[in-house]
Amino acid sequence: MKLETPQAVAAFDLLGGGLVDFHLAGKLNPLTWEQAGGELESRPRGHFLCLDRWGAPSAAELKNGMPFHGEAARVEWKTSGAGVMSAKLPMAGLFVERTAKLDGTTLTVREKLTNQNPLGRIYNMVQHPTIAPPFLDAQTFVDSNAGQGFAQIAPQEAPRPWPQGQKADLRRLTNDPLPNVVSFVIESEYGWVTACSPTAGLMVGYLWKTADYPWLNIWRDVKNGQPAARGLEFGTTGLHQPYPELVKRGSMLGRPLYSHLDAGESVERSYQAFLKPLPPKVARVTAVRLMPGGIDVSFA
Repeated sequence: MKLETPQAVAAFDLLGGGLVDFHLAGKLNPLTWEQAGGELESRPRGHFLCLDRWGAPSAAELKNGMPFHGEAARVEWKTSGAGVMSAKLPMAGLFVERTAKLDGTTLTVREKLTNQNPLGRIYNMVQHPTIAPPFLDAQTFVDSNAGQGFAQIAPQEAPRPWPQGQKADLRRLTNDPLPNVVSFVIESEYGWVTACSPTAGLMVGYLWKTADYPWLNIWRDVKNGQPAARGLEFGTTGLHQPYPELVKRGSMLGRPLYSHLDAGESVERSYQAFLKPLPPKVARVTAVRLMPGGIDVSFA
């Protein structure tokens, strides 16, 4: 499914539902990351949706066939109109309908999730945009209005403020020998995250309501000493563990680790993705705001 304006293109792959191409006219696509697999195989690519979970299933769920990050990126999506696509998750008993609209260089995505089970259930819903080379290189930097956070490998340690990671500054991806996920809470009405590539002269960013997605999760990967991927993930949870551990903890940093949908209940969430040319000599992004005329970005 492709959406086009004179300024930009946004394309979704029905095999897995990922936003696999989002680029300005004449510029490269930042969302080139994909999990290994065949061209005709539903799999995580670009910006994909983690649903009904974020991370691994329990041992019993894995034995029964539940994949990592849930089924949404592993099933075929269907289109039912311009900018409208949907997927049924058979094991989870969930149905998700997505409406996407491209206005200039801003993509607005609304997703309605319905519990088709006869009983209520807990779930998580995490957006997983992943930037990769050639947009991602040693010069690419990430900014956000995230607050306090923790490294997944050491959740017991004292909270650390953005952009502090586990022995790393998360604004840039260096040859970190310990690839990891670091999760942060959003403390403002809206959350945002941007990635800027001076090499490509381009920035990509996301803006969302904190009430919809209270967590920002930063994943990074290095291969052969070079940046390979950066996940700019935002969602309903910040702990990368199976549900038994999430239920045991309940919340972290004052934010819940899972959500609940009653039988037959629906919920809607939305976000904006945007592209902009990167002005020369920009050191960082200081603010992202939703304005009547579109997305406003402040630089330093």
